[in-house]
Amino acid sequence: MYQAIHATSISLKKYLGDQIKADTFLYATGAPYRVRGMDVYLNTPKEMEDNSLEGISLWLYRVVRDDQRLNDPPVRISPNALKLPPLPLRLHYLVTPLTLRTNKGDPDTEQYLLGKAMQCLHSHAVFRGTDLQQELSGTAAELHVRLESLALEELTRVWDALEGSYQLSVSYEVSVVNIDTAISPEPVTPVLEVVPRTGVIVGVS
Repeated sequence: MYQAIHATSISLKKYLGDQIKADTFLYATGAPYRVRGMDVYLNTPKEMEDNSLEGISLWLYRVVRDDQRLNDPPVRISPNALKLPPLPLRLHYLVTPLTLRTNKGDPDTEQYLLGKAMQCLHSHAVFRGTDLQQELSGTAAELHVRLESLALEELTRVWDALEGSYQLSVSYEVSVVNIDTAISPEPVTPVLEVVPRTGVIVGVS
């Protein structure tokens, strides 16, 4: 399932959006999030700014292979077939609250939004079952969300790549996201009978 990356992003986006809208402080009548039509976007912060969007940027900026699971064995999906293991990935998201300069930057709202997002992902660090959206819905997938402690230099490099001014942001790692192989299952001969054997080990004198 190559759609797993996108489905993971949508799952995170929906959860954060639902939690913010359920917060009586952030989504109260007259609150900026509600009045100004803020939302959670998968766009980069710069794309949000260029398109006059406000809210939270949930930007997938890095995808790496999970080396700890590369040696997983093939999976027997039936007595007569083996399927190659999936490609295990770790996804890295930059979470950035963003308000428009026309609204004077609104640092109060940005800090509220960042605090809420961090509270949500700390309280709900495992996504499974009904948390999963789109192609991951109904699967046995389990996604673990972890706050990364990036040094200022690392964050600065990310913002340099965006060609934008640095904004208050944090990074989260989501693992493990599996991309299924496109190779058809390999036919194998099933084990029909197990015959136990015994013997005597004779030492060499």
